[in-house]
Amino acid sequence: MKLDFSESTDLEIVELCQIGKKEAFQELVKRYQKNVFALLYQLAPEWGDLNDLSQEVFIRVYRGVHNLRNPKIFKSWLNQIVLNLFYDELRKRPRRVKTVSMDQTYEDDSGENEFIREVRDLKQKPDEVISSNETKNAIKKAMAQLPEQFRTAIVLRELQGLQYEEIAELLGCALGTVKSRIWRARERLQVLLEPFLQDAGYFHADGGFQSNAF
Repeated sequence: MKLDFSESTDLEIVELCQIGKKEAFQELVKRYQKNVFALLYQLAPEWGDLNDLSQEVFIRVYRGVHNLRNPKIFKSWLNQIVLNLFYDELRKRPRRVKTVSMDQTYEDDSGENEFIREVRDLKQKPDEVISSNETKNAIKKAMAQLPEQFRTAIVLRELQGLQYEEIAELLGCALGTVKSRIWRARERLQVLLEPFLQDAGYFHADGGFQSNAF
């Protein structure tokens, strides 16, 4: 008899997975496979084997879900698995983008390093600037040119909607470092996309942006 999970919460599904209910795991895959693929695509738009990597994510979920002590944090745990797989793959593949080893920080009056410059939230997502394949391709190429630290941070913030504190926990770094990476990623994306946006008419006559795309 096929079980009906339509009224079940994610927490209930995860708990059923932990006691070995295969149907529950199939439901978990169904609920999160698009999210996993989307995150992988945002992190590595230039990779061509994302379906295989998505399957690997759920293999890791299947093997590890029994050891998840707090089922309530499943989504965060799943994001961590995706990130770990992403970093594993980065170590295996030739690097096309130079890794940046030092993040920009600022010091406050107490002498402690803290990123205190205002980080602007995106009022308009990149794929909302113009609805066209040309725009999406331009953004894809620009994202692929970001160092992975910057790309990961801005993906988690702007495309996944995580809070700065959540990103810091996922990446295992300081809050100021997260804000620094996001700010620098936006600055770099603006430079990379400037020729495209200028051609598309998204600049004022004085060279400034008409929209707050980044």
